[in-house]
Amino acid sequence: MALTSFYPVLCTHDIPTAHAFYTRWLGFETTFDSDWYVSLRRIDAPHQELALLDPRHSSVPEGHRESVRGVLLNLEVTDVDAEHDRLVTEGGLAPILSLRNEQFGQRHFIIEAPDGVLIDVITPIPPSESFRAQYRDQPS
Repeated sequence: MALTSFYPVLCTHDIPTAHAFYTRWLGFETTFDSDWYVSLRRIDAPHQELALLDPRHSSVPEGHRESVRGVLLNLEVTDVDAEHDRLVTEGGLAPILSLRNEQFGQRHFIIEAPDGVLIDVITPIPPSESFRAQYRDQPS
């Protein structure tokens, strides 16, 4: 398979609310906008894309026309503490998981986007000795 692109498409019954969240809080720019589909991209990183789709649209097969459930989007950032300040302290978004260090090599927090999508904001940190051996590329 020769992939030319790969990005998640989140089904949502409230395109305007989801669209506003991802552009305001996560810095996405709109590249296509209709009442049933929105395509988003980070202009500073053109391979970081996301789309929003109304699941009632005819392009979604019958039996699968539901909003998203059980999705966790990981966003690796250079400074998770600064993002926590921006999104939670200053922005007023409620964390679902408070800022903390994990033994498996992450400092992170989780917020909730529209439709219950979880956004895990992460900065990698050195894992504990017990987790280090599980990594293929041996992080420091």
